Amino acid sequence: MKSFLFFTTIFFCSYIAAFAKEKPKNNNVNKGKFYLYWGWNRSIYSVSDIHFKGVDYDFILSKVVAKDRQSRFSIPLYFNPTTVTIPQYNNRFGYYINEHYSISMGEDHMKYVMKTNQVVQINGTINMQDSTFNKNYKNEDIKLTSNFLQFEHTDGLNYINTEFRRIDEIYNLKKLTSLNIAVSFTEGLGVGILYPRTNTTLLGKPRYDEFHLAGYGVSAVIGLGVNFGKHFFIQSEFKGGYINMPDIRTTMDEADKASQHFIFLQRNVVFGWSFRINKK
Repeated sequence: MKSFLFFTTIFFCSYIAAFAKEKPKNNNVNKGKFYLYWGWNRSIYSVSDIHFKGVDYDFILSKVVAKDRQSRFSIPLYFNPTTVTIPQYNNRFGYYINEHYSISMGEDHMKYVMKTNQVVQINGTINMQDSTFNKNYKNEDIKLTSNFLQFEHTDGLNYINTEFRRIDEIYNLKKLTSLNIAVSFTEGLGVGILYPRTNTTLLGKPRYDEFHLAGYGVSAVIGLGVNFGKHFFIQSEFKGGYINMPDIRTTMDEADKASQHFIFLQRNVVFGWSFRINKK
């Protein structure tokens, strides 16, 4: 939670600092341009209550802690076309509708891993055949051992979203040198769906690991980018939002469901290319 508050503070301080200065006029001709980018993220999540419900159980785990799982960096893993989707990544394709505003679609591929062996509070009932966990629980502590629950969105916590962004050039090195390098600031809002591949082992039932439309999310983003010439850019982003998944599949039985909602925050680094289809 301390990390979450720290990065949230950075998020809003960066936003305020960027607008505290008078921004020069943006002389770039963006209208009609397309752009795409690819990059990677680290993510943090607030604690959440997770409600598990089936034919013979109905219980809530309170204040469950989870973390991300970014892959260790290596060139063969991060840049091989057959493995680039294994790490936590971000991709986006957008179009400038005028000089400052763009509309885009993209995917934020995060990973959500419940911390094993943590102790949380449980409320509800388990009444399964021959289960050692059968009991009526009321505000009791339980240790989330692997034989009770393993719960991950690791391929992944897929937030597929549409964003509306504004971009402003805040400095251009052409003022000092002949280099066509500019610094820009962007901010935006997004909304989308959650299509996770949830890896779950629950109460001794067979492991389940399939994609499923589970819910929705809303988000906000700010970023600082460096543009090299007319086409290439690198950008650092802070992105935060709210995820609500009321329909998470947990086992092969369609009656077994889970639900949860939480806040997330990403730190992203992306590399992009902007271009035109019709040159005038």
